[in-house]
Amino acid sequence: MPRTIEPWKINLISVWFGCFFTGLAISQIIPFLPLYIEQLGISGGDALSLWSGLTFSITFVISAAVAPLWGSLADRKGRKLMLLRAAFGMGVVILLQAFVTQAWQLLLLRALMGLTSGYIPNAMALVAAQVPRDRSGWALSCVSTGQIGGVILGPMLGGLLADWVGLRMVFIVTAALLLVSFLVTLFLIKETGYTPVSKKDKLSGREVFASLDNPKLMLCLFVTTMVIQMCNGSVNPILTLFVRELAPTAENIAFLSGVIAALPGISALIAAPRLGRLGDRIGTQRILLATMVVSLLLLIAMSFVTSATQLGVLRFLLGFADGAMMPAVQTLLVRHSRDNITGRIFGYNQSFMYLGNVAGPLLGAAVSAVTGYRWVFFATALVVLINVLLLKRFYRRPRTVLEPQPKSAAHSASDAESTETRR
Repeated sequence: MPRTIEPWKINLISVWFGCFFTGLAISQIIPFLPLYIEQLGISGGDALSLWSGLTFSITFVISAAVAPLWGSLADRKGRKLMLLRAAFGMGVVILLQAFVTQAWQLLLLRALMGLTSGYIPNAMALVAAQVPRDRSGWALSCVSTGQIGGVILGPMLGGLLADWVGLRMVFIVTAALLLVSFLVTLFLIKETGYTPVSKKDKLSGREVFASLDNPKLMLCLFVTTMVIQMCNGSVNPILTLFVRELAPTAENIAFLSGVIAALPGISALIAAPRLGRLGDRIGTQRILLATMVVSLLLLIAMSFVTSATQLGVLRFLLGFADGAMMPAVQTLLVRHSRDNITGRIFGYNQSFMYLGNVAGPLLGAAVSAVTGYRWVFFATALVVLINVLLLKRFYRRPRTVLEPQPKSAAHSASDAESTETRR
């Protein structure tokens, strides 16, 4: 008899492709956004910088505000419906961006794009709810490689398309990619074992946290998500300028900076599934703390580099830690919360992720303006150190109330819990 593939494995593969196309679609617009704004009539360095900053950040600000709402709706209506909503909504909004004639129209549509976001966190929540919990670290790490791969390839593909077919056509291509995500979700993803939460049974935000065994840890994990995004984004405003300072005679600064910027994503792709599987074996919290400490040391080392090659090597090594941190946080969120609030928890976590996307570049720009480029790495390392201390302070094994079960099963569950506690 032919071997049947378990439904959660089919969903995992389908979600991976959905996240890949979503990451590819969103990131390929970013490199030429200032050029597009300039085409819409905004000229002058200060005005262009202001409009570019507003147009870029407003999506994340709006997304941070509405992410808990979509998470709550996912618990009530299902994660697949939220995936379809996000893919279709973003596709339509990005398609409309190809036809704007004024900068304020683009700004408005970017804000509307924030309202329609949420594909990747809901994809994570769907996988987390269906994958066996002892394999959740590996599964979430695999899903993250789809997003990472899309984000790496997106800027390169967007730049090539902009040169070949023009800026406006890139938005149309991006909308087509999101349509692919929509179709993959519609026809391939099956949401099994889902129990909707009725409106009358919906918990308030306070009740959600009251239902947790360790609410302080959950808040600390949310902050960790924000810190991870801050670490990834704090260097972005100064990376090209810092590379130019390290290699003043290089003629291909833009290309060199692009390669150095992409290196962490490449190593993250390699590391994520392996470290996720290791976390399932030895304890996800150990992987998270270890990789954050490694990131702290590498960031400090980056402040002392004397060549672009050294910076590239250290950023490549940083990617091995980056590839494990976010999936580790998401795995811990799953293991320390109940199934009926997973969407809410991932929604809150996504809000902190978007806040990190905004705060990171602001931190890098502010520190570099006051103290210089090298101090950006020190400041980022200090943020990571504070977060590591918070994690050490608040992490403890939660007391889980088990449902009544047969004696043998109870003994097995007790043995498993004791083993996990030792880990």
